[in-house]
Formats: sequence, C-alpha cells, structure tokens
Amino acid sequence: MTIHNPLADLIAEKGVLLADGATGTNLFASGLEAGEAPELWNEAKPEKITALHQGFVDAGADIILTNSFGGTRHRLKLHHAQDRVFELNKKAAELAREVADNAGRKVIVAGSVGPTGELLVPLGALTEEDAVAAFTEQLEGLKAGGVDVAWIETMSAPGEIRAAAEAAVKVGLPYVYTGSFDTAGKTMMGLPPKEIHGVAEGLEAKPVAVGANCGVGASDILASLLDMSEANPEATIVIKGNCGIPEFRGSEIFYSGTPDLMANYARLAIDGGAKIVGGCCGTSFEHLAAMRKALDSHTSGPRPTVDTIIETIGPMRNKLAAHADDTPKRERRGRRG
Repeated sequence: MTIHNPLADLIAEKGVLLADGATGTNLFASGLEAGEAPELWNEAKPEKITALHQGFVDAGADIILTNSFGGTRHRLKLHHAQDRVFELNKKAAELAREVADNAGRKVIVAGSVGPTGELLVPLGALTEEDAVAAFTEQLEGLKAGGVDVAWIETMSAPGEIRAAAEAAVKVGLPYVYTGSFDTAGKTMMGLPPKEIHGVAEGLEAKPVAVGANCGVGASDILASLLDMSEANPEATIVIKGNCGIPEFRGSEIFYSGTPDLMANYARLAIDGGAKIVGGCCGTSFEHLAAMRKALDSHTSGPRPTVDTIIETIGPMRNKLAAHADDTPKRERRGRRG
C-alpha cells in the first residue's frame, strides 16, 4: 500500500522541520484545571486551542499537533465523553487545520494520538483487536477534520504503537510514532531506542518518521536520538524533548529549560541525525521561537557524543539502561506537554 508522505517534500525543501511545543502546560497556563480533559476544550473553548496553535505557528513551527492526545474512548471515558470520540477529534483537527491554512506558508497538521492508558493482553485486559478499533475510531475523526498525518506519541508498549499504526493504515493516513524513553533509557515497557524502527515491521505501509518524545529531560532524549540514528542512519527521526527538567515548587511543576538551552538542544539534535525537532512538556512559544532561530542559523557540526550533550545541556537523569529493572510498569496516564 502506498500512502502519500506529507513530510518528505517539506524536509527536502527545508532540511529539518520544527514541530510545535507543549499542549498541556500551555493550556494549564490558559486556565485548564488539573484533571480536566483538554480535548473537551475543542468544543467548550475553541478560541484557547486556536490561540495555542497560532502561537506556535507564529514562533515558526512547521508542524502543529492537534489537541487530541487523550482522544480515544478509553481516555475520554474518564470524563464521561466516550461517546464523543469522533466529534471531539474532528473538531481538534479542524481547529489546527484552519490555523495551518491561514499561515501563509506550508504548515503540516499532525493528529496527536496518545496511549489508551490500558495494558494489552496478557498484562492487561485490552486486546489487540480492541486497541486497533479504539485508535481507528479516533483517527477517523482526525482524518475527517483534515489532518495530514497521524502522530502516535508518548508510547511505551510496542504492541500499542503497532495497534495505532495499524489503525492509521486502515484509515489511509501516513503515520509517525514516538516512544517515551523515560525508564533507565527504555520505555516503561522495556523498549530501547535502537529497536524503535522495527515496531511496525510487516504492516502494509511503513512509518514516515519514528522517534522519541517527552521522557525526563533534553539530555536524555538526545542520548536516545544517538541510539536511534546509529541503528538506522537512513530513517527520518523526530525528537520532541521536554523543556529541561521538571521541578516541583510547592504543588506546581516548573521546567528548568531556558530558550538558550532549547536552542542548544535543537542544534545538537540536528547534528545527532534528527530531521524533525520539537519540544514537549514545558516548551512555550518563546522556547520554540529560540529553536526556530537555532535551526535557521545552524551550521552542521560533528555528531555529538553523550559527553558533549551533558557538557552543553546538563546531566542525564536516567540510570544506565544496563542497570535497568526490566519489570513492566503500569502504562503512563500522563498527557503530552
């Protein structure tokens, strides 16, 4: 099966693409309450979602992600909205599509698909068939709203990535998938970065990009990038790292990354082999604008080492994968950004 790759032409034109920044932390700053579903704002407060997308486009983003991370029936059920999957995802896509179409330049709309929060059989009750069905339902809404590509993100279990990828192929969308390597250099379910490339092997259509997002910090995700690009130098790799390190100040979470740090992260990402670079949790419009300037002015340098990354960005937070406890843990219930 041949599905058009919307990223390829823009990468050929620009070399490296800039994806957007955080959804959750920026919406919290706009008044979203803890425990409230961001997806409900697509209908309740669409102007807030439009402002989020517009801010990232104004900062220079080439790719904006829809406000649909928790858009499966399994996640929406927590907010009694499991019967509104199609309409909420369609609306998410329409809001991003309108901003992209009015940008005056090519901006790709990516349909954000996060984990269901359920464990697949045999560790849990979710069957592969049910997972594919849930992701298909979500992606049908996103496609109807006009997304260019399915963006499967913050994943931990290879089986869940594959189920979402299968759903994307089923609805006829090109797809990207990224894991969150936040547990001793692997995902919570034990997938190491170097094995990310083979997760969707055998499906009718291959991913148009793979990579990493979220995790525990910018240094760690850059180290994951080195593993991914070494394992497959020809792959289109995306990294969307958190803005520095999360820190609790009382009951609030703050991220340590400055615009300068995120600019350095973007430069190292290019030299490390990434073709798509963005920000995750804590990444504001200001951070993204600094990353845009860094990408536009960057002269390619040598491939960084882990030591270079630590010297430039700061210490890694994960323990070495070699010392990891590989016991599977409960799939994360957090949200992107």
